[in-house]
Amino acid sequence: MAQEKTKFLAKERTIAQPGFNRWLVPPAALAIHLCIGMAYGFSVFWLPLSKAIGIKESIVCGPEIGFIQELTVTHCDWKISTLGWMYTLFFVFLGSSAALWGSWLDHVGPRKAAVVSTFCWCGGMLFSALGIYYHQFWMMLLGSGVIGGIGLGLGYISPVSTLIKWFPDRRGMATGMAIMGFGGGAMIGSPLAAELIKFFASDTDVGVMPTLIVLASVYFIFMMSGALGYRIPPSDWQPTHWNPSLSVKKNKMITHKHVDVKNVFKIKQFWLLWGVLCMNVSAGIGIIGMSSPMLQEIFGGQLIGIDKPYGALDKPQLAAIAAIAAGFTALLSLFNIGGRFLWASFSDKLGRKNTYLLFFILGSLLYLSIPQSANTGNKVFFVGAFCIILSMYGGGFSTIPAYLADLFGTQMVGAIHGRLLTAWATAGILGPVIVNYMREYQIAIGIPREQVYNQTMIVLAAMLMIGLFCNLLIKPVADKWFMEDIEEQAETVNQLEKQLIMTYESQDIRERPSHVLTILLAWSAVLLPLSWGIYKTLQNVSKFFN
Repeated sequence: MAQEKTKFLAKERTIAQPGFNRWLVPPAALAIHLCIGMAYGFSVFWLPLSKAIGIKESIVCGPEIGFIQELTVTHCDWKISTLGWMYTLFFVFLGSSAALWGSWLDHVGPRKAAVVSTFCWCGGMLFSALGIYYHQFWMMLLGSGVIGGIGLGLGYISPVSTLIKWFPDRRGMATGMAIMGFGGGAMIGSPLAAELIKFFASDTDVGVMPTLIVLASVYFIFMMSGALGYRIPPSDWQPTHWNPSLSVKKNKMITHKHVDVKNVFKIKQFWLLWGVLCMNVSAGIGIIGMSSPMLQEIFGGQLIGIDKPYGALDKPQLAAIAAIAAGFTALLSLFNIGGRFLWASFSDKLGRKNTYLLFFILGSLLYLSIPQSANTGNKVFFVGAFCIILSMYGGGFSTIPAYLADLFGTQMVGAIHGRLLTAWATAGILGPVIVNYMREYQIAIGIPREQVYNQTMIVLAAMLMIGLFCNLLIKPVADKWFMEDIEEQAETVNQLEKQLIMTYESQDIRERPSHVLTILLAWSAVLLPLSWGIYKTLQNVSKFFN
């Protein structure tokens, strides 16, 4: 009776019934992350939107039109640099919304947070489509940048604590599966958007507005399905044959107590982890944005078998190496995505602290080796080094939630993770600024283009060394910060959950599996589009090797 009186989106309604199979939760998380991950692929809209009025060619605004005027201008086209502000706002609001509403998420549960995320992300895209119709850039910033960015933050952290609680024996693997989806969202969304733009483009429309409407509709279905598929385990649930005391004995960094999110800013381990994430992301995110021009400028004509520097190439040759560079970027995206799952899973065996030690030591050595491989024209080692670096960049994102759970417990890990994502927002500014401004400075003082990244690699290696230092200082959290048993019970167990726990105990159910067909259908729903995205990416990768 108690469950019938609770609201449909209430946290109590998401507590799993006896017989629920935990392997149904990861595809629900993937359904959401694969949709919001399209934030990485929004650049596919920049070029056509820069010709939204001119259609064939951009109608350039006069010099009197600044950024403020571009927000409402209707007689000339937006600059690509202006459109890029949407991308910036995505990740600013992702980090800030995750930090602001992380505690609310833990209170209301993942289903309600995911539903709010769905309406924000898809509603923001529809509002942006309306902005394109009226050619009002402020509507696009508000729609996708602000409202959509809030949806990003809530959608990104909504499955983290849930998966960690369902997979206490495989925390890294569980979070790796979900966060892999965020990295893979653009692999599906970008080629799909490109095809839709071609389909809808006409003599009077560049095709972006209807594309956004279609994407918002498709994403709404997938994200709502994922949100409704979320379940959380009862507070005392644990996998069959898993002994938590053994994991503590094996790894002293793992706790089974819980820290209150209200105290986390007072704990030095939180700020050390903040530095770990910030440095790892800063060292990788700037390279992602510059990977295509970097490869072209360093190797120039060598990419097509011509012994000419980048500045001496003609237009057909530049187009040829640009296609190869696009394949290089696609290759990096595959390693970024694969690293999110593989490194996080590997951390379950190696330990989170040791995994980050490997990231920082190996990453810094690879960064320091890149100038040598560039100077000698060793393209294989150059590309291989960046593939490994980007895999560790992705692995850093997926390993950090499990690291937090090890140190601070699982009860409020979603809220704590939200606060930690401010490091991502910081790195999203720091990394690109370092890479881009150092490049501009090197060119300005006359350094040849093939050498302008050498000093940058040394700086990025130094940033990883700072991250290494922070990681080495991380120790188990002092006992004084953990909640007492009475506090934990007050936070987790309500009357309905007590009734469900009694039901579990009375039925003596271990891990009675859900129907195999249900699990297969759930996984097929997310793996089929992901496979299509990987196929399209591999087509681009083939350009690099051919």
